[in-house]
Amino acid sequence: MNGFTIFPIGIVHVNVEDKIVRFSKNVEGVIEIFEEYSEGLYNIRGFSHIILLTFLHKIGVDARRSLKVRFRHAIEMGVPEELVPEVGVFACDSPSRPNPIGVSIIEVLKVEGRFIHARGIDVFDGTPVIDIKPYTPYRRIERVNVPEWFSNIAKCLGREP
Repeated sequence: MNGFTIFPIGIVHVNVEDKIVRFSKNVEGVIEIFEEYSEGLYNIRGFSHIILLTFLHKIGVDARRSLKVRFRHAIEMGVPEELVPEVGVFACDSPSRPNPIGVSIIEVLKVEGRFIHARGIDVFDGTPVIDIKPYTPYRRIERVNVPEWFSNIAKCLGREP
């Protein structure tokens, strides 16, 4: 396999602690696109949401070796531990994974030059941005099936899947 390099195109700015980002759905902040990539934002105005791809820079080398995890976040939010099974990293959204790439769908509040003001940011301050894509109706899936263990966790959190 040939190696490859991914360069950051920007950085995320939020003015809240990491713990707040982890537990809130309404964190607002700014996605700063570096000057040399700013032309890539041409005609992005008008999209209500974007798909933000990030590099989860706070994930250590040991966590990148993990192939099975438990939803610590769900346990911290009060889901009984016995309802939170160990799962493979590719069966969940855990940041602990071989390539800690974050995928978020966030609401665009406004675009000012190379700065995207957004709501629903779920990554920490200083997180490198590796790509942005518009969220379009063609990506929306109306009916989604999930495993029973996921459904049980969602019900405990008051988020019916």
